[in-house]
This record gives sequence, structure tokens and C-alpha cells, in this order.
Amino acid sequence: MTERVADAGREISLAYEEIGDAGADPLVLVAGLGQQLHSWPTEFCERLAERGYRVVRFDNRDVGRSTHMRFRPPGPAAMITRRWHPQQYDLTDLATDTVGLLDALGYQDAHLVGISMGGMIAQTVAARSPRRVRTLTSIMSMTGARGVGRPAPSTWLRMAGRRPATRQAAIEGAVRMFRHIGSRGYPFDEEWIRELAGLGWDRDPSREGTGRQLAAIIRSGDRTAQLRAVTAPTLVIHGDHDRMVHPTGGAATARAIAGARLETVPGMGHDLPMGAWPVLLDLIDGHARRAGTARSTDASTTS
Repeated sequence: MTERVADAGREISLAYEEIGDAGADPLVLVAGLGQQLHSWPTEFCERLAERGYRVVRFDNRDVGRSTHMRFRPPGPAAMITRRWHPQQYDLTDLATDTVGLLDALGYQDAHLVGISMGGMIAQTVAARSPRRVRTLTSIMSMTGARGVGRPAPSTWLRMAGRRPATRQAAIEGAVRMFRHIGSRGYPFDEEWIRELAGLGWDRDPSREGTGRQLAAIIRSGDRTAQLRAVTAPTLVIHGDHDRMVHPTGGAATARAIAGARLETVPGMGHDLPMGAWPVLLDLIDGHARRAGTARSTDASTTS
């Protein structure tokens, strides 16, 4: 497993890693808001690879070691008034980056699994580039529709805090945030959160990209109509104790996509607790395998 950088086009480079056999079915993990590739735990990725996948995890633009934009992130006033910088991107741009990564890696299509904002990106890829998506798995994500999937007021307050100025402050802030939004039904792994936050700081201490990514979500608005174009077999996973993306966001996603299946994980919040891994791995793998079997059956029927 070696970190590399791919040219995704339009002067965007994405840092990525591949795990598993080179000839296995590609499964691309798309990270959430402000999160880097290692937010998908290495052991989680390895367990997916053991099930027969070539797992790809990567930094979206504006975080980690991928390309960072150079304009100042929008402040609260710009977020409210929707007065964006001319270079402000949206989820369509982030989806195009993801397709560019598939091109760079030589994958005609792949299983896409996105978490939170990554779920929104994966949804957008599936809607705009249906032939590139074998299956879609959207985890703890939403459609952008008003009144659904919104953070709890207490979460908004925490998000509005000052950006940490030191590595230690970033670590302590991450612990406080994940204690708040994390799973109630599973043990809290503070050591892992500290490791995640420390590594994130070491790879990218600027943190300015998170504001631009948040603006991309807000600028994209309600994507419900767009999601009607998704044809890939879709699985929606959501925890019932999510304070970052309310479970109504998952339900709305499942309603918006024809044939989508919603799976609720009791006790899970807005994180990937190790105790939930067996359920999550089975859901992701089972969905990919069922869709693959159906595709093979359809192909043999039409040949």
C-alpha cells in the first residue's frame, strides 16, 4: 500500500491509495467533509480487500495531499447570502474529480461507497455518469432537501468554533466533536480519534479547505430531482443516533432513488465504530455481490 498522486484533470491532483489484488473489482471509498483518505481506517479497507475488492481511498480536493484551492474560504455571511467566490466549486465538480480518478487508474466503472459528503459526491457521480458506477452505497448522507438530514443545533454550534491553531488543539477538538456526533451504541475509541486527528494535521494543517467543501454542499442545494437519474443498484445506510446528518437524510435519499434499499444501524452515529464494522462490511459486500450477480444474469439473458 503506497500513497500516490493522480491527475484527475482540470488541474486537480488527487492523493490516493489502493489496497488489495490488482485484478479485483474496484471499490472506491469517498471521504466526508474535511476528512482525508485515512478516515477510512486501514483495517476496514483491508477487510474489504480480503472479500475480493481492489479498494481505493483518496483525498478529495482541498484536503490532505490533494490539490488545494487558493481563494479564501467563505465566511458565515457568504454562506447565508450565497454570494460565492467566482472559483467556488460544488458537488458536481467534486464528482467530476472522482470520475477523473477512475480515468487515471484505468477503471471503466467501480463500486462507489461514500460517507457523509462523500455519499453526496458518490450520488452525484451515479446521477451524472451512470455507466461508471456498478453499485452505489450512500452512508450517513442526504439529498440537500430542506428540512431533512440537518445537523442538530448543538452540532452547528460546535462546527462554528474557531479553526484550531495547533496540532494538540486539533486533536482535542476532534475528540470533543466525535464524542458529540459519534455512536451511542458502541464504545468510544478515543485513541483512534486522536490518531486520526494527529495524522490529519500532519498531512494538512491548513484546514481552510473544509470551509470551501461546506460551501460546495450548500451551493449544490436540493439534489432530489437529480437523484431520480440514478440507475445503479443503491444501498443507503444510516445510524439512528446521527447528530451530524439526521436520519431523515438517509430516508430521503432512499426515497429519491428508484429501487434503493435503506438499512438503519441501531446505535450508530456519525462515525465508523469498530463494533459496527461486521454489519457495515456485510452490507457493502452483500450489496456489491447481489448487484454483480444480477448484472451477470442480465448479460447472459440478453446474449
